[in-house]
Amino acid sequence: MSSSISGSVVQRGKLLVHIAENGHSFELECDEYSLVEEIQRCLESVSGIHLNDQLLLFLDMKLDAQRPLSFYKLPSDEGEVFLFNRGRMRTNSMPPASEQVEIVEIPDPPSPSSSHNPHPLDDALDPALKALPSYERQFRYHYQYGLAIYSRTQTKFEHCERLLREQKVQERALEIARGNLDHFYKMIHQNYTDFIKCYSQQYRSHSNLIVNFSRDIEKLKYCELLPALQTAMRKCLLDFVKEENLRKVVEDCSSSHRQFENKVLEFKQEFGELKRSAEQLFTSKASYLVRDLELAIKEHQRYVSEQKSIMQALSKDVNTVKKLVDDCVTSQLSSSLRPHDAVSALGPMYDGHDKNYLPTMQACERAISNLLDICKDKKTKMNNFVHNYMQKIAFIQYTIKDARYKFSVFTEAMKRQNDQFEYLKVVRGIGPAYRACLAEVVRRKASMKLYMGMAGQLAEKLATRREAEVRRREEFLKANSSFIPRDIFASMGLNDTPSQCDVNITPFDTNLVDIDISDIDRYAPEHLVGLLSKSEKHGSSRGSFSPSSSSHSAEIEENAIDSLEKYEKEELLDDSELIEIAGTSKLEVENAKLKAELASAIALICSFSPEVEYESLDDSKVDSLLKNAAEKTAEALHLKDEYGKHLQSMLKVKQMQCGSYEKRIQELEQRLSDQYSHGNRIPVDKNFDLSNVKTGDSKSEICGEHMDEVSCASTSLNLKLGFFPKQISKPSEGLDENMTDSSSVQNPQLDSSMLELPRDEVLDNEKDGKDTVATSYTESMTQTLNNSPAETIAERGLDSKASSDLVVELQIEVAEKSSLLSETETKLKILAEDAAKLERELEISRKLLDESQMNCAHLENCLHEAREEAQTHLCAADRRASEYSALRASAVKMRSLFERLRSCVSSGGVGGFAESLRALAHSLANSGNDKEDDGAAEFRECIRVLADKVGVLSRHRADLLDRHSKAEATQEQLKKELEVKKESFNTLFLKLQLEKQANKEKISFGRLEVHEIAAFVLNSSGHYEAINRNCPNYYLSAESVALFLDNLPNRPSYIVGLIVHIERQTVKLPPHQTSDQLAFFPATSDSGPSRLSLNSGSTSNPYGLPVGCEYFVVTVAMLPDTTIHSQPTS
Repeated sequence: MSSSISGSVVQRGKLLVHIAENGHSFELECDEYSLVEEIQRCLESVSGIHLNDQLLLFLDMKLDAQRPLSFYKLPSDEGEVFLFNRGRMRTNSMPPASEQVEIVEIPDPPSPSSSHNPHPLDDALDPALKALPSYERQFRYHYQYGLAIYSRTQTKFEHCERLLREQKVQERALEIARGNLDHFYKMIHQNYTDFIKCYSQQYRSHSNLIVNFSRDIEKLKYCELLPALQTAMRKCLLDFVKEENLRKVVEDCSSSHRQFENKVLEFKQEFGELKRSAEQLFTSKASYLVRDLELAIKEHQRYVSEQKSIMQALSKDVNTVKKLVDDCVTSQLSSSLRPHDAVSALGPMYDGHDKNYLPTMQACERAISNLLDICKDKKTKMNNFVHNYMQKIAFIQYTIKDARYKFSVFTEAMKRQNDQFEYLKVVRGIGPAYRACLAEVVRRKASMKLYMGMAGQLAEKLATRREAEVRRREEFLKANSSFIPRDIFASMGLNDTPSQCDVNITPFDTNLVDIDISDIDRYAPEHLVGLLSKSEKHGSSRGSFSPSSSSHSAEIEENAIDSLEKYEKEELLDDSELIEIAGTSKLEVENAKLKAELASAIALICSFSPEVEYESLDDSKVDSLLKNAAEKTAEALHLKDEYGKHLQSMLKVKQMQCGSYEKRIQELEQRLSDQYSHGNRIPVDKNFDLSNVKTGDSKSEICGEHMDEVSCASTSLNLKLGFFPKQISKPSEGLDENMTDSSSVQNPQLDSSMLELPRDEVLDNEKDGKDTVATSYTESMTQTLNNSPAETIAERGLDSKASSDLVVELQIEVAEKSSLLSETETKLKILAEDAAKLERELEISRKLLDESQMNCAHLENCLHEAREEAQTHLCAADRRASEYSALRASAVKMRSLFERLRSCVSSGGVGGFAESLRALAHSLANSGNDKEDDGAAEFRECIRVLADKVGVLSRHRADLLDRHSKAEATQEQLKKELEVKKESFNTLFLKLQLEKQANKEKISFGRLEVHEIAAFVLNSSGHYEAINRNCPNYYLSAESVALFLDNLPNRPSYIVGLIVHIERQTVKLPPHQTSDQLAFFPATSDSGPSRLSLNSGSTSNPYGLPVGCEYFVVTVAMLPDTTIHSQPTS
């Protein structure tokens, strides 16, 4: 197939088309301007698939019959087009027939005979010489017989490969069809997901309205209006609507809701079947058929190779015997080789042919024949699979198309449902709206009070400023009146005074209902808003929640956010202006502001619908919340275990501290007794002031030591409570080493978990902190002065009491741990049972191990054979490794060169690039040597040529920049001239339009064109001929004449009409042309492409014109306002 176009160079190529139903492939000669329809007609002739049944797919695109191939960037070398037969996709189509392969039978050669092919040595006297021609004929027969077998085998193997290629084509075609279907399925699945999401929200909202309708009616019924708002017809909120119509509306809505729910359930079932069919189709693939067949063909390739090697051996044997016979005929046998020796050597060769070579070739042929049968069976299965697969795809596509139509229907139904439930939403919104109105009344009253107060405050500020301005003017006049006359002041306008400022506000909001903030809950209780309590929200089922439609919820949330932002801005503004107003205390102002804010918050809460406030969570959100809760629970349990371990470690540390304290107390008692025995006395009045203790004094050292020891328990308690008194946080320098060590052991054990206490406990401890510390210090001072061992024992008792408390806590923890231990024992029993099961499985595994050992012995033998084969492969791998090393060295060198070129290219600027490239070329030229390979030399030469060309281009660029600047100046001048000519052209065009409008209704008497008005008169020969000046032979067509005659009783004398078509014809001799020579071509007229002419090679001569004369047949249409004159009847 070919297609051509004149006037330009056309890109031609081959288009590869695959037939999906049988895997056949065709290459079509075409060009980029060939229409897809032409391709389809050509495929119809070669494949037999009707044009209307053809479906062409390229990648994921469907080829349109009216588009050229260039629209799809075809033809291309890698472009494959797949042809699908729509007729095979119909459910009533016949399944494909079994695959048939036509093989040309190659007969075996006839048996050799000396009578048919005599030889000179047949008459020899020597039996050995006489046997040589017989061997030659037998060897030739063996070769020809083997060649026939090899040819048949080769033909069958080629058919096997062809069938494999066709199955691979069919597999690719199924991938294309599957990808096309997957694209549409994903679209319809996304539409279905969005629809179900919107429907679920609407369903919950409407269900809530229907279920809670009675409750809403009761709320409105028992909520009375304000006394000032009550009338004879309106006593409660329910009177806002007509109750008698509500029941009927609810019944209609409930019925419509159930019907729509049933329809959606049916649609869900249909889509579920569609989803299962699509997923099953996507999982079913025919790759296993192709894979198995490909492996079988690769395995049978050795039979063809074996036959080829046998044919080479047979050919060699034929040449050997022929040479012997020729030598015997020409008497050129060597002295060492006698005819008897030659015959004895040919005998084993003959036996090898007859008993080895030829049977082996026959066995190979039988194996390939069996393979061909398998290929035909696989191809038949593939054809059936493709047939069924495409039918399933067609059915799923039909179902998808039907689902798409249903989406629009369901969407429209959802809109109607929303409109139908709108009245129930009005009933639901009456209560919140009424409460919001009452809150708005309160807010406006409070805002009016603030507004009035701010106006009075503004008037006072202006009056104060006026008084200051008046005093300033009087002082100015008093200071300068002694120098300037009074009349000059008056002439200059300096005697004027500022006018009084009166702030008058027209009363507003005078008709507000007289209610206060406390009256809102009395006249409009909070339950009217419809917000569920927390218990109701968690207790109700998920289906009872009724989020409104997505657009409604989004609108409410948007309004709520805007309101919040607005109120926040007002709050900031009011806080900044919260000052006393004249006649009103600051407390009253703040009270009015708080009332306004509370009323605003109530109105804002009323604007939230319960659907938005308590919108149900999606399954994904619920799963995420449960997962987070599980993680937090596990983390809490882990922290609990860690805290228990931490308490145990702290108990051990405390025990160690207690032991160290007891030792230290004994040492201090001994030291004090020694000091008192030497007569050293401690002045008590100097050490009671804790802030005056000196670190270097030995007396203060003793006192500080005793205070630290005695107040250890209170200090540790303060540490646990999370605060540290300043007197304790600064350790004195005189502490003993043992005390310092114990404090350093104590502090690191306190982590954040022990220091974090409830806020109220911390506040109480903060209140009592100073008293506790002072008391502990005073007691320690007293204990030190008295030096009483009994008090020391009491201190140890306190420490033991604190330790006992910790022990009690640990016992509780141990009880909990014991419960956990019992659970663990239960789990251990279960694990023991599992262990017994595992032992039984282990016994079975041992038996399997014995069998495996036997298999291992067999595998070792196979491994030995594999090692020998691997040794052979290793030698080949070493050889390839050496080749790879050489290639890698060359590649590294080329990479270094390319890196230098890349750095050269990345240098900034065009001029810099040219210079760096020239430097690179010079460097490469200097570094070249004779030992480098051809690639490096070629690269260096390319860089040199590139540097020269880049240099030329850089100079050319500079020249172009200069020309560009000049061209810009010229362009500016041309723009100005163009503006002038454009204005002139617009003027002339307007004038031409006016002239065309004036000449539009005129009859043309020159050369006739389409869409002009022409007049035709009846001539003597009975034909209507056009009236014109210089262009004769324009005749009215028979169809136009018939049109006018149908509307008149008589034949008219002339006809005026609008030209719709003109045919140009030439009078020629009547004989020997056919209608196939007709060709349409554009007529060369001034009217452009709208006029068409027909060149005919053979026409009749109805108008009596001479041969070679050109005439025109004009088709006209009737004018609406034209009067047709007819001839008077004679």
